[in-house]
Amino acid sequence: MKLYISVDMEGITGLVDHTHVDSDKLNYERSRIIMTDEANYVITTAFEEGCKEVVVNDSHSKMNNLLIERLHPETQLITGDVKPFSMVQGLDGSFAGAMFVGYHARASLQGVMSHSMIFGVRNMYINDVAVGEMGFNAYVAGYYDVPVLMVAGDDRAAIEAEQLIPNITTAIVKETISRSAAKSLTPIKAGQILREKTALAIKNKGLIKPFTPPDRPLLGIEFANYGQAEWANLMPGTEIIPGTTTVRFQAKNILEAYQAMLVMTELAMRTTFC
Repeated sequence: MKLYISVDMEGITGLVDHTHVDSDKLNYERSRIIMTDEANYVITTAFEEGCKEVVVNDSHSKMNNLLIERLHPETQLITGDVKPFSMVQGLDGSFAGAMFVGYHARASLQGVMSHSMIFGVRNMYINDVAVGEMGFNAYVAGYYDVPVLMVAGDDRAAIEAEQLIPNITTAIVKETISRSAAKSLTPIKAGQILREKTALAIKNKGLIKPFTPPDRPLLGIEFANYGQAEWANLMPGTEIIPGTTTVRFQAKNILEAYQAMLVMTELAMRTTFC
């Protein structure tokens, strides 16, 4: 079995605010260690459960957070920026399953550090389905007929995952109190949970169906202000829905929709607030 693992940071044990996930802030370096160890619990268990190949994609911010020297020696790590497919770089039909570790809820939902790609996004849609990073990434996996076997993160990320993907295994490492507070397990206890849930997810992989995307997806992104929508609308083929801050793009497939989302959100970040 060949396994793909995408590792974000906001859903990692004990991390609750920007001081933990911003490389310029005081808690970041210790957070990197916790993040790496948490990924390693999943990776090591996957190998113990019979996986022959494990590819890990660092999926937070500049995507160079994981400490490669602390990972299982057989791990293949995708690291760095820029990646054409960001959080799902390297994912293709050769994988038997995918796991999302350190994930968080989408922007419009309650959850620790909940957001969707950038803090200027209120909602993202594929046709009429509201998605965040988790849902969009699961759609890309589904395009390749790869099921998402497990999501690890806070309790709200787990609820979102269970609503999107029936029978998915979830590993909850902290419970939301507010967007910047949580009741968290310790890293050692979280490691025990992650090992148990990873083994269970691999055992139950036959119960999970891929999250199949529509053939010609209509991407919609609702931004926080009109200036962000104007920047996103500079991408050819987009349109702003009149009277809203939502920009739409008709894609040929989910891969084109995903890259359109990356471009639109990068452009939106250029907005200057006065």
